[in-house]
Amino acid sequence: MSPDAPAPLPPAARRFLTGLFPGDAAVFSPEETCVFGTDASRRHALPAAVVRPETEEQVRELLRFAHAERLPIHCRGRGTNTVGDCVPAPSGIVISTARFAEILEIAEDDFVAVCRPGLVTGDLQAALAEKRLFYPPDPASVRFSTLGGNVATCAGGMRALKYGVTRDFVLGIRAILPGGEAIDTGGRTHKNVTGLDLTRLLVGSEGTLAFFSEITVKLLPLPEATATALCAHADADAALAAAGDIFRAGMLPAAMEFVDRTCLAAVAACRPLPWGEQAGAALLVRLDGSEGALAADLARLEGIFAGRGPLFVRTAREKAEQETLWEVRTTLNQASFRVAPDKISDDVTVPRGAIRAAVARIQDVAAQERLPILVFGHVGDGNLHVNIMHHAADPDERGRALAAREEILGLTLALGGTLSGEHGVGLSKLPFLDRQIGPGERGLMRRIKAVFDPHGIMNPGKAY
Repeated sequence: MSPDAPAPLPPAARRFLTGLFPGDAAVFSPEETCVFGTDASRRHALPAAVVRPETEEQVRELLRFAHAERLPIHCRGRGTNTVGDCVPAPSGIVISTARFAEILEIAEDDFVAVCRPGLVTGDLQAALAEKRLFYPPDPASVRFSTLGGNVATCAGGMRALKYGVTRDFVLGIRAILPGGEAIDTGGRTHKNVTGLDLTRLLVGSEGTLAFFSEITVKLLPLPEATATALCAHADADAALAAAGDIFRAGMLPAAMEFVDRTCLAAVAACRPLPWGEQAGAALLVRLDGSEGALAADLARLEGIFAGRGPLFVRTAREKAEQETLWEVRTTLNQASFRVAPDKISDDVTVPRGAIRAAVARIQDVAAQERLPILVFGHVGDGNLHVNIMHHAADPDERGRALAAREEILGLTLALGGTLSGEHGVGLSKLPFLDRQIGPGERGLMRRIKAVFDPHGIMNPGKAY
């Protein structure tokens, strides 16, 4: 998508914005707005204006005006979304939450925190850890993505296996609707079955229904300790079989990640791997709990691994040692570009029982299309990240990459899976959505949007 010049704002709209957002809180020139026109999808469109509110009243006034004038609104955190949710197409007004980012309350006895949407999720977790409290959702971008963005996409992460995804930890939302009305959904109780669950509707709505002004999240006691085990296997099927053995033994790790041969080769090009012989796949497992229990759990885990004849097993209890083991997984994004300069990235999810078949069939697609395809992800909940690496400047190679994506999405649905486990639909998956969701269901979604957003100004043309 080229950064074509946006339609100019009417003079009255520009005057309104500069009056409501003084100084550099409103910007209009392409040089200032350009950075707000893209996200991790690598798509781009120039916004007509960018505003940075510091108060809820500013947001309410803006949405009153935009609703009356039919001006598109695009809410934005740090732009880490990979499917184009933050791209302001059609052009309109971007609301950056960078200055709307406070922790409003941490209630230790209630086990809740109330936050503004622009707060970086990792900063919330660090503040909670000082009080021995825990907000589990941990998307890969946790150190720089925002809570509002995580809620808008119902972000997952490695700990989703044991603790669940963002939706499972959002107790309430104060949302601003087009027209400026503020609504309060949910609350601060950990149980609430009064009325329809509007909170869960808003979580994962990809900015298409409302602006989130306050988010109330559920907290847990911080686990006393964690431990990590890294196990390398000769091939992917052996690693995935070991993952199944862990479940059958009655263990539920905090996280369980799979990394295939192509991923390991990419990481090895950046840093040495801790085993001597070539491995076909690796499995990373994180446990948490009490200090006393972890030693026994690690010993039990090593016994399970041994049943599949691993090439290498290493465990760690100290934080630095654990982080070193996790580099096999956490350095993958940067390592992937050692393989090829361009990628098509998807986050397909299949039923747990279909994970081995899915990985095998994706590897077949890679061989058929003669392309390196990285397969890794949250194997414990069937969520696979698939990176199709290629040279987009080569028309033949680009064509094969697009064909590979078609095949992978098709086989995912054939296995009873979904097109997205945690990234959302945005712009990049919208052309494929009819393959999973029927016209009746999509029509119902659009009618629900019309109740919240009668003029369709909130992130139009995305998600459904």
